[in-house]
Amino acid sequence: MNMLTFKSNRSELRMNQTDTFMRILCSLCTGMLFTLLLLPESYARPFESNDGYQAADADSVIEVSENDYYRILTIPAPAGVELEVGGLERLPNGKLAVATRRGEIWILDNPVLGDGVPPHYTKFAEGLYEILGLEYRDGSFYVAQRGELNRLTDTDKDGKADLYERIYAWPISGHYHEYSFGPAFLPNGDMVVTGNVAFGDEKWWEAESRVPWRGWAMAITPEGEMNPIATGMRSPSGVMVNDRGDILYTENQGDWIGSGFISHVEEGDFLGNVAGLRWADHPESPVSVQKEDIVDSERPMFETAARVPGLKLPAVWIPHTLMGISTSDLIQDSEGFFPHFQGHYFVGDQGHARINRVDMEIVNGEYQGAVFPFSEGFLSGVMRMEFGPGSSLFVGMTDRGWRSTGEETHGLQWMVWNEEIPFEMKTIRAQPDGFLIEFTHPVDRELASDPLLYSVTSFTYMYRYDYGSPIIEQEPAVIRGLQVSEDGKRVRLAVDNMREKYIHEVKLGALLAADGTPLLHDTGYYTLNHIPEGEGLSEEEMTPAPGQTARAAVSGSGTAEANVDVEGAGTAIPREMKRVTEMPLAWGGDADREIEMGTEPGLQFDITEIEVNRGDRVALTFTNDDNMVHNFVLVEPEAGDEVGEAAINLGLQGSDMDYVPDSGKVIAFTSLLQPAGSETIYFSAPDEPGIYTYLCTFPGHHIAMRGRLVVR
Repeated sequence: MNMLTFKSNRSELRMNQTDTFMRILCSLCTGMLFTLLLLPESYARPFESNDGYQAADADSVIEVSENDYYRILTIPAPAGVELEVGGLERLPNGKLAVATRRGEIWILDNPVLGDGVPPHYTKFAEGLYEILGLEYRDGSFYVAQRGELNRLTDTDKDGKADLYERIYAWPISGHYHEYSFGPAFLPNGDMVVTGNVAFGDEKWWEAESRVPWRGWAMAITPEGEMNPIATGMRSPSGVMVNDRGDILYTENQGDWIGSGFISHVEEGDFLGNVAGLRWADHPESPVSVQKEDIVDSERPMFETAARVPGLKLPAVWIPHTLMGISTSDLIQDSEGFFPHFQGHYFVGDQGHARINRVDMEIVNGEYQGAVFPFSEGFLSGVMRMEFGPGSSLFVGMTDRGWRSTGEETHGLQWMVWNEEIPFEMKTIRAQPDGFLIEFTHPVDRELASDPLLYSVTSFTYMYRYDYGSPIIEQEPAVIRGLQVSEDGKRVRLAVDNMREKYIHEVKLGALLAADGTPLLHDTGYYTLNHIPEGEGLSEEEMTPAPGQTARAAVSGSGTAEANVDVEGAGTAIPREMKRVTEMPLAWGGDADREIEMGTEPGLQFDITEIEVNRGDRVALTFTNDDNMVHNFVLVEPEAGDEVGEAAINLGLQGSDMDYVPDSGKVIAFTSLLQPAGSETIYFSAPDEPGIYTYLCTFPGHHIAMRGRLVVR
């Protein structure tokens, strides 16, 4: 076990009371004896990685996992408290305030389980409507609920709110999806709130702004004056003001939104989704773009932006499925709680129950930057985050109405760094002729000097009315050469075919730190809005890449290992024979079993067990009734996790392969079906009796969405 400690020379920045610090330190340095040994599983559940740590002997390769650096502990809730977290705020006295989607605010005393004692919960407020944001300032809480911004104060100091004040109210139509997020405080004291759109009656995913300012960001003064700032938002779950005083927000895939992203919001911006443009001609609106300016196409978003200057491009794309499926909260580590990532942003993903890390720079006056994996395996969908004492992060979760890959429907966890810095790509910076990668530790210079260790692939998404987008216009960016810095902490890549406005996947091979530690994560996605001016590397300054033609063939997938087969490959059955969509002539027009299968909300098939006889000729019709994409994949007994993980690792190839890996353990599969899509496949039941697994292999879904095919 790694002991978790806090450095006392940083405690004054992170801890408000010395005795609180000592309680945490004692608790952690005694081996987490309460949290890890004495509490039942419901009180403490550490993160378990799929690629668990193995201590290396002299002849073995060191393996590392997130769990070697960041421990995730579950904070218990009292019986009967449904902690569907919609807001988190750490108070000056060290207590933690937790707002819930059920309209409550709880105050947790001792949220870090000091002295092995569970936190004490006090209900501060109740009766509100789906809180999805929480701020504390000058003795009051500020929350955005469904239809208004409120200030809550405990005037008589009894620990409960007795003054509920409405600061501003906005219209609501009553649609279930009209969430409101925030507030985030601007430097002048005004507050920013974002409004979710409604969905259509005929097409569940079609964004509609049924009442004013849905799909907008609003600035509201403490006195209750409102000014609309920008529109084009679809599902703006995360909104923040960074250390520069700029407004940033996170977006989710949907109509006109090819993938999730982070955008910088300025007055008058149109951010992509057309629904909010319904109110662009109102006198209060600063937005000049009109709905008729936006034309449905299957071309990239930047082409429309070139024609419609008011359309703001994302600062950083969060590639769908590759880095999550449902972007949520956004916070910045401006104070260095995690000093190796100071200034970076942490971005939650509700669907994949994970947190990503983003670092941005400003080039030609606009934000751009890279997103990297950070931590996954949380109990439920990550909705809100808040920095804790020392080097730690509180994570609030819920999956109500959406479902996630986590095991639970809601919860609160605490992630603590053990102060051992992992070997990571710290950041990626754009260069005039490529990219500069900075690492958290010096690299093995001999390994890092090999250009064949790196691959760069660019791609983008369609800007269209339909839901989401596949990856389009994918091309390799050939590595011409590189330069390793003298201190070994930076590698500069000279790259051909850099493309402005495209996302660039930067993927590394088996790179090691100078001390032999492998990378914790090997991939980053850089959104290149602008190529900076300046001098590129000269031929004399770089190590040239040999065999560029051969290298381009490897780089085209974005990873040379993306399609490596899982164990069990080598079967003589070709891939096309595993997806047969016309009844074989040999069946004589008749199947032994006809099965119609659909979906249910919450990542579930509507049939979870099927019985067949061995050799039965099966005609299976799968209809996707859900609001997410799904497939049906039948695999060998006990191969569900293996095939599901292999699907995640397909990377940029996944979309073209329907997220079905080339594996001998795959028996039959459908294509990846969009909502309301349907497909019939024909296959023969295995000859060997047993319990086979069927599952959806869209990244992350395999954890929950599966059933059993029992062969008699």
